[in-house]
Amino acid sequence: MAWQVFKNPIARKRFQRFKEIKRAYVSFWILTILYLISLGAEVICNSDPLYVRFNGNSYFPVFRFYPEDVFAGNGLQTRPNYHKLKLQPMFRENPANYMVFPLFGHGPLTSIDPDMIEVPDQVTVVLAPRPMIGTVNIRSDNTIARSKRFGTFVGSQEQLLKGQRLDAVIEIPKEIRAAIQGRFNNRKMPPIAATISIGQHHRVTLSLSTFRARQKPPPTVRLTLREAAVKVVATQLVFNRQLKLNSSSGPVTPWRQLTPPQRETMVKGVEKRFLGPIDTQRLTIAGRVYTVEFRKMDVRFPFHPVKGHWLGIDGAGRDVFARVLYGLRTSMSFGLLLVFFSYVLGILAGALQGYYGGALDISAQRLIEIWSALPFLYIMILMGSVYGRSFSLLLFCYALFNWIGISYYIRAEFLRLRQQPFVEAAKCMGIRTSKIIFRHILPNGLVPVITFFPFSLVGAIGALAALDYLGFGLPPPTPSWGELLFQAQQYRWAWWLILYPSVALFIVMLLGVFVGEGIRSAYDPKRFTRLE
Repeated sequence: MAWQVFKNPIARKRFQRFKEIKRAYVSFWILTILYLISLGAEVICNSDPLYVRFNGNSYFPVFRFYPEDVFAGNGLQTRPNYHKLKLQPMFRENPANYMVFPLFGHGPLTSIDPDMIEVPDQVTVVLAPRPMIGTVNIRSDNTIARSKRFGTFVGSQEQLLKGQRLDAVIEIPKEIRAAIQGRFNNRKMPPIAATISIGQHHRVTLSLSTFRARQKPPPTVRLTLREAAVKVVATQLVFNRQLKLNSSSGPVTPWRQLTPPQRETMVKGVEKRFLGPIDTQRLTIAGRVYTVEFRKMDVRFPFHPVKGHWLGIDGAGRDVFARVLYGLRTSMSFGLLLVFFSYVLGILAGALQGYYGGALDISAQRLIEIWSALPFLYIMILMGSVYGRSFSLLLFCYALFNWIGISYYIRAEFLRLRQQPFVEAAKCMGIRTSKIIFRHILPNGLVPVITFFPFSLVGAIGALAALDYLGFGLPPPTPSWGELLFQAQQYRWAWWLILYPSVALFIVMLLGVFVGEGIRSAYDPKRFTRLE
């Protein structure tokens, strides 16, 4: 039938116009190729091997089920885990037994064993310096009564600073001096801070807290010193499973300054981290406080992209690339089937209304208006709760409402074409009504059907993703882009769960819109007209 259509000069002219729109023509072929690839997803992305050679026999697990007893001889009739089976001595030690897996050896429904994911078996200890903070209490004669970590700022021991004048150790700004004197005079004083330079610590913030008048003047006034700016350069120490230091990066001074007990404590922390997570600790090295964090890459789902799983792993341990590829087939198949059934119903309803008109047309229009007012989502929830969620039920429920729009266009075309001379001539010749409708009028009224087809397909794909995201779409564990986006809402830190399904959905819908624009331009009868 296709070659008969292209014998029509008008059809050939429209197709040539479509080819001239490069964006639409290329988008059509890209969309077609992507869908064809998804139809063969089992031989591209599957956890079952394409071919197994075992004890001189050939097996094709991707096309046929074989129980585990066939290979392991353990009497189990369940589906074997071929990835683990490949590591058994019968395959590893015998070159005559082998498996040929697809390009991507993970299916959309198979949960991946965490032990099969290659991650570095090491613990990284991160030593990050914290800004130094110290305090000093001074008397009214400006001598130091006591201090804490003040010696680290001036490079002296705390006991040697006691009794010395503060202004002999550091330079005190005038405003700080006035604030100190006001506190010794027992006056209400606001908080104040000033930045000074002390030795090798170039910028130190000297501050006083709020002071309220008391019954007696205070015997001492406390000043707080805080490092104003610290360039945090963390030291990373990498330990292997044998608790040996493999490598280090960043300043090595903190590691060298550790005392033997501190090193022993750190090694024990590494040993505990291999067994499970531990809390971040604090450690004082040469008067400076460090935070000690023990990091290890643990396999917890969802898991970020790694070797063998380039798009990451979802919350149930399934490969995201496999879910996206199979989701493409699900979305395109659902969209094509939905548009097909919707167009069949819409064309039948619109053709009967437009051809017969009169009371039939008016009555049908009122019934369609009542039907279109029904809440689709509530009906979908009701049907799903009664019959359960399934692909066929979702397709059926959506098709019951999706045909209404196209019926309006077909009805309008039939109301216009039924008065044409070729229809009157066919009636006078005694041609039966069904032939007049489908062989004479319908081919001349298919322009809205063809031009709206890509846009309807895009709408169906978007609707399926939205229903799956809301939880009213396909039943789990059916691969679906909307289901991945729903997982992304649960695991907001898992950026790969929202990035890749969104990109796939965006690309497919964009290509469909480009194709629709090209078809609409190709069927535009006033394409080359202009107003003068």
